[in-house]
Amino acid sequence: MVALESAELFRNLRPDEVRALRQVALEREYAAGQEIFREGDRGDGVYVVKSGTVEISGLLNQTTRRNFSQIKPGGMFGEMAVIEHRPRSASATAISDTIVYFIPRGEMLHLIERSPGLALSLLQQISQRLRDFNQLFLSEVVQAERLAVIGRFARSIVHDLKNPLNIIGITAEVASMPNAPAEMRAQASSRIRKQVERINELVGEILLFTQGDQSTAVLVPVNFAEFITQVVEEMRHETELKSVKVELAAPPPAVKILLDPKRLRRVFFNLSHNATDAMPEGGKIILRFDADDAGVITEVEDTGSGIAPEILDRLFEAFATHGKSHGTGLGLSICKKIVEDHGGRIWARNEPGRGAVFAFVLPLAKPGKIS
Repeated sequence: MVALESAELFRNLRPDEVRALRQVALEREYAAGQEIFREGDRGDGVYVVKSGTVEISGLLNQTTRRNFSQIKPGGMFGEMAVIEHRPRSASATAISDTIVYFIPRGEMLHLIERSPGLALSLLQQISQRLRDFNQLFLSEVVQAERLAVIGRFARSIVHDLKNPLNIIGITAEVASMPNAPAEMRAQASSRIRKQVERINELVGEILLFTQGDQSTAVLVPVNFAEFITQVVEEMRHETELKSVKVELAAPPPAVKILLDPKRLRRVFFNLSHNATDAMPEGGKIILRFDADDAGVITEVEDTGSGIAPEILDRLFEAFATHGKSHGTGLGLSICKKIVEDHGGRIWARNEPGRGAVFAFVLPLAKPGKIS
């Protein structure tokens, strides 16, 4: 048990102030589980726990109650009734057999008028209570944000895995037909192997994304035209399933670029997925290329409705998305990281009367770095 004058709120009172306090304080007993007051009740005074434990809780909505804190012996509750004569904003319940000191609001105000030290102590107690509650609130917000990020991240992974898994499923079904010729089975095996490699690359990129900003790109000189030819062939296997054609406005330049083929391939597939999503009824993806002494610019244009203006400025942020039932924008943030790891830059724009255009520039390999 805690004596009234030993409670933290009253610890610094003078003897005459303690005597005045004892004259107005009332002892009340509550059985375990008994309600002391409920939110909405009139704020009639301050409570200090003498023995036992009191739980403070509140309704988050009509059906959900949340426990905020537990008040142990020597702790006070119901203090806001002193500052504002308004209904209680939370409920207090004894969670064990409990004895409390109760000081009516009018008597407490009278004591505060006579004791500046008590007024300061009360303000300090309220300030600490607000700090504790603010910390609890921030912790809850951070936890909720973490759970939301995990959920968005999981949806993104499912979205990105769905395309190669669909190709594997369809190809395996065709290859397993009893009358499938050996050549068809060989082609199916090759296609399935490529999609498994893509899944491995995707998982690797997601792991890379979660590791932060450290670059792990291994750049080697590659003939850009040969690289594009292979990538476009793989893209067409996917886009044809959704009635989307991939066209080259002109042949890609046969120049040497320092790049990581597996990672840069991911950029093309991510942009292809976005374009396909923007054209649910089918359409075209048009690839354009331009080369100068500085590097090669690649443009990926679709015939969809374009990028929503409200998201254009944050398009490459993680989890930025707009009006999509799946996907989170993680794919574009990965594109940005990959391009920047290659020493390049990526951007997007709307083309009036056409669709969205994603463009990125990659520097040419310097002669001294080409082996």
